Amino acid sequence: MTQETMPSNTDVTDAAQPAATLRSLGALRPKRLLVAAVLVALALFPGELGTLTRELLTDAYVQVSVFVAATLLLFYGSERVFNYDLGQTLHKAKGLQVPLAAVLGATPGCGGAVVVVAAYSSGNVRFGAVVAALTATMGDAAFLLIATRPDAALVVLPLSLAAGIITGWLCDRFNAVDPSMNANTECELAPRIGKLRLRDIAYLIPAAPGLVVGAAQLAQIEIGAVFGIPVLWIALAGTAIGLFVWATSPLQAMTHAKDSPLTRMAEETSFISIWVIVAYLAYDYAAVFAGLDIETWFKTIAPLLPLIAIVIGFVPGCGPQVLVTTLYINGAVPFAALMGNAISNDGDALFPAIALNPKVAVLATLYSALPALLVAYGFYFFAPGFMN
Repeated sequence: MTQETMPSNTDVTDAAQPAATLRSLGALRPKRLLVAAVLVALALFPGELGTLTRELLTDAYVQVSVFVAATLLLFYGSERVFNYDLGQTLHKAKGLQVPLAAVLGATPGCGGAVVVVAAYSSGNVRFGAVVAALTATMGDAAFLLIATRPDAALVVLPLSLAAGIITGWLCDRFNAVDPSMNANTECELAPRIGKLRLRDIAYLIPAAPGLVVGAAQLAQIEIGAVFGIPVLWIALAGTAIGLFVWATSPLQAMTHAKDSPLTRMAEETSFISIWVIVAYLAYDYAAVFAGLDIETWFKTIAPLLPLIAIVIGFVPGCGPQVLVTTLYINGAVPFAALMGNAISNDGDALFPAIALNPKVAVLATLYSALPALLVAYGFYFFAPGFMN
C-alpha cells in the first residue's frame, strides 16, 4: 500500500533518519504488544493447546506469510526499479480517468486507490474515478489470494476491475449528489520510516527457506527441514520476527512509497499475517475445543454469507477483508462471499477518503455495494459451486 504525496512535515531527511529509526524501534503499541504476548503464551502453553497453536502458526507462515512476502517484494521491487509515477499518469489521463483509476484500484495493495483519492482531493480527477478505484480494489487481501489461490485471483481481480469501470462510468453519468471536496483539504497518510532496518533484513532470513517449504507443500512434497533446520523452528522464528515488526511498527498499516521494498515487505506482511493467524486459530480452536463444525454452521446461513461478506467490506482497512479471504481459502465461505467482499471493500484507501470528505467516502462505499450484491448473488444462485 503506497501513496505518492506527503505533507512536507512528514518527510524524513537523511540527517533525521537515525532519530526516526530510533523512534520506530521504541514505538511499542500496548494493544499490539498484548496481542503478541497472548500469541506467544498460547504457543508456549503445554499440552494440546500449545501443540495445536504451534502447528497452526507453522501452517500460517509457510502456507500464507512467505508467499505474501515474496509477492510484495516482487511488486515493490519492480515499482522501485521502473520508478513509475502513478499520480502523474492519472492526472494526464483525461477521458480515460475512470478505467485507469479502476486499474490502479485493482493493483494489489491499497496504493493505487490511495493515489486516486489523493488526486481527487486536489481536483485532478472526477468522482467517478474515485468510485471506480474503490470498487475495483481488494486491498492487501489481493496479495493473500494471489499467493494462495492464484486460480481464484484470476477471476476475482478482473471481475472487480470490470465492476469498477462500469460503476465509475455510471456515477459520472447519473450521480445527482454533489460530492465536491472541501477546500484546502489534505491528509497525512503514512509516515516514512527511513533507512533500511535490521528487523527488515531479519524478516527476510527465515522467509527464504520458508518459501522453499511452502512451494514444496504446494507440489505435495513433504520437507522436514531446510539446511538442517526443522520447518517448525523456521516458521516460529519467522512468526516471532513478524510479531516484533508489527508490535513496534510506527504505521497503522500503510507504508510510504519511498521506503525500501524490504521495509515495506516486512511491515505489510507482518500486518497481513496477524489477521491470517487470528483466522487460523479461531477456526481450529472452535472446531477442536468447542466442538463446532464451522463449515456446517456456515452452510445453515449460506444465503446470508455473501451479504455478510459485503457488509464486512464496508469496514475501513484491510484486516477484516484479509479475514474473509482466509475463511474462503480454508473452505469456510463460498466464492460468492469472497467476490462480494472483494467488490465492496475499499481497503485502507477509505481512511484518507473519510478524512478528506466523509460524504465522498459514504457515497463511494454505497455505490460499490450495488455491483457487489449483483455479482455475489449472481454467483450464489447461478454458479454455487464455482471456485469452491
